[in-house]
Amino acid sequence: MLYSEHVGLDGFKDKSGKKLSFGTALKKIFNRLVSYVVDLDLFILRLIGWIPFHTIRVIAYKLDGVKVGKKAHIHMGTQFFNPSNIHIGEGTIIGQNAFLDGRDKLIIGKHTDIASDVLIYNSEHDINSEDFAPIHAPVEIGDYVFIGPRVIILPGVKIGKGAVIAAGAVVTKDVGESEVVGGVPAKLIGERKNKDPRYVLGRSRLFQ
Repeated sequence: MLYSEHVGLDGFKDKSGKKLSFGTALKKIFNRLVSYVVDLDLFILRLIGWIPFHTIRVIAYKLDGVKVGKKAHIHMGTQFFNPSNIHIGEGTIIGQNAFLDGRDKLIIGKHTDIASDVLIYNSEHDINSEDFAPIHAPVEIGDYVFIGPRVIILPGVKIGKGAVIAAGAVVTKDVGESEVVGGVPAKLIGERKNKDPRYVLGRSRLFQ
């Protein structure tokens, strides 16, 4: 069917079998149609993400609402959700096959290095709710942060300036400035010696 609600002799019902008013059912149908348009847009962005020319990709991302700072580079294969809520700072590099979730605010600072296959989420399900309802919370990543390959960052996390996230970590809570964390869930394992980083990240490869 076009929508998840069902129509029977006793009226509209949702996917759980609960009765819906006519107005509520129409609203749900409209929202489902809108979601189809959004899904199509994300599919097109996914295809654009594999074009081997960064300039073309970043123009498309900006047209779709992503705020991309000067000299920032987004590698091939990056996927988005709700691009208009995503802000990428100046000189930041996003690695190949990253996932950037914009269902709430996602702010990534300046000169931050995000490695390949990093997943950043700001929406998850409430496993204790009756309807498995979603929970949204913003994610903020500071300047000069390094995030290693295959890191997962969960909703509501704030990562301070100069922090380092070790490869494969799952970040479930805030990380302070210059802290080095790792593991599942991520825990403090060290501290970065350079407390006032001022470097500029190296040039990205032309066709990546």
